[in-house]
Amino acid sequence: MMTKIKIRPIEKKDNPKVAEMIRRVLVEQGAPKVGTAYEDKALDQLFETYDAERSCYFVLENDGEILGSAGIAPLANADAKICELQKMYFNPAVRGRGLGKQMMETCLSFAKREGYTHSYIETLPTMKAAQKLYIRSGFKYIDERMGDTGHYSCSVFLLKALDENV
Repeated sequence: MMTKIKIRPIEKKDNPKVAEMIRRVLVEQGAPKVGTAYEDKALDQLFETYDAERSCYFVLENDGEILGSAGIAPLANADAKICELQKMYFNPAVRGRGLGKQMMETCLSFAKREGYTHSYIETLPTMKAAQKLYIRSGFKYIDERMGDTGHYSCSVFLLKALDENV
């Protein structure tokens, strides 16, 4: 029973559990292992990677089990006001329960506090449920890749203005 689900910043001890969960989800989704988060060196060191200015990585935890995660960091080689929503993945057992929306709100609230004006996402065309969540959260499809994520297998790009006045 999932009674103690919470979203919190990642801790160093979470690294192996989060990396394993993300790789499992990518395999389940049929994602390529190259050109995606699967092969990112940072995947095994998420705590250290996001222990940086204007960055944070969050985990969805239930009684010590990591059931989801997502992070915010500056978009590499882009305007400093643009962040990237990164590595947002959920165990199948918790999908469709509104937890993705909660995680999205947690990440975007952090981004706003850090002064970002826009959030960017790249994903795979096959990840339709994720795209629905992004669109419901105010992201819009854009035609061109932004910045340099290194995820050349991702071909769907979305952007959200974090402030209605932008």
